[in-house]
Amino acid sequence: MRIPTLQTWFGKKDSAAIPSPPKDRSGIRVGIPKVLNMWSTHQFWVAFLREIGIQSENIVFSSDTSEEQGREFGKGRGTVDCCYPVKAMSGHYGELIFGQKKKLNIIMSPMIYSLPSFMRGHVSETLACTRVMAGPENIRAGFVKESDVFGDNGIKYAAPFVNMAEPEMVPKQMYDCLKDVFDLDLAETQRAVDAGYKALREFNQKARDETRKILTWCAREGKPCVLVLGRPYHMDPGIGHEIEADLQAHGYPIVWLQYLPIDDDLLGWIFGEEVKAKKIRSPLDISDVWTSSNSSNTNEILWGAKFATRFPWVTCVLRLSSYECGMDQPTYTPTQKIVEATGTLFFKFGDLDSTKPAGSIRIRIETIVHYLAKYSEQIIQRKLALLPADCPLLLDKKAKDEKVLAAAGTD
Repeated sequence: MRIPTLQTWFGKKDSAAIPSPPKDRSGIRVGIPKVLNMWSTHQFWVAFLREIGIQSENIVFSSDTSEEQGREFGKGRGTVDCCYPVKAMSGHYGELIFGQKKKLNIIMSPMIYSLPSFMRGHVSETLACTRVMAGPENIRAGFVKESDVFGDNGIKYAAPFVNMAEPEMVPKQMYDCLKDVFDLDLAETQRAVDAGYKALREFNQKARDETRKILTWCAREGKPCVLVLGRPYHMDPGIGHEIEADLQAHGYPIVWLQYLPIDDDLLGWIFGEEVKAKKIRSPLDISDVWTSSNSSNTNEILWGAKFATRFPWVTCVLRLSSYECGMDQPTYTPTQKIVEATGTLFFKFGDLDSTKPAGSIRIRIETIVHYLAKYSEQIIQRKLALLPADCPLLLDKKAKDEKVLAAAGTD
């Protein structure tokens, strides 16, 4: 006799589980040190927290880096590190612990191992600097060496270790670190991570669209602009000294490396001939100038130099670097040589943190403004001569001009 097989013995039953109701986290206050790669990934963290129910007003960032912040909140908490942006974190931690009118419940300071760079797939890796990655735990040590300052103030400390360049890994990494801190389950962690990446992508695209508008205006008006090559933390006024803001006050538009447009039409115009000649594999390839392409920020700096030396209306490059940055030091000469290959102006502000250089910066700003006024027109024309005639930034203007001329001819 044939015995029938019951499929339900072996087949997985359809789950009829009802999702757990959302937990009330509206009263939790979370502090985030505004440091290091937080300057380029903050949208991810804000969206993640909001998705799990943290109210926007309860997401608190520390203020910009300043000497006053370090003296008041970081005194006696320093740890050994030659990287000033890492050392400055002590003031940010202290401000979040001691400087809030309404106490925080949690301080979250992620350890970012890799970054979701726009160059991902075109380079070997997009890793964060090792000092920067380990910075949160380094600085935490200064607050637990005698007693647990976090615990003494009723604050939970969380430092999730995340491979942000590999989104498929992040939900598990976040869940493992934060499940007890926020009482999370894996499903809601996945949803929050997805929301974080979505917010980050949208913000980056919006920033690149705005940068393209600036470059379009420069192209159509024949005006020069300045490109800043630096690491994300140089956007911090206390570390970057707002050098770019001083230049902008003189009437020169500023664009940041991190938000350069990567549209196919624009990059095809700039790099198309080299791709056709197989000098590079793609417009985002830097193998012709940098073989050790593992560091995300370093990769972007080298690519930004290539962009600057080719794009006509970028007539000046500012290179910002912090004191004794081991990641930046090997790139000083290559970056300068790339930029200056077409006569583009290059000014390096190195060792920004070793002194208080307000006076010298003002003098250098005046020098830069002088050279911009004197040489920008020559630089624009020289670089235009090296590129195809149909610049995508000028196509709409060209069509408009032709329409105006056609209309005038029929009158």
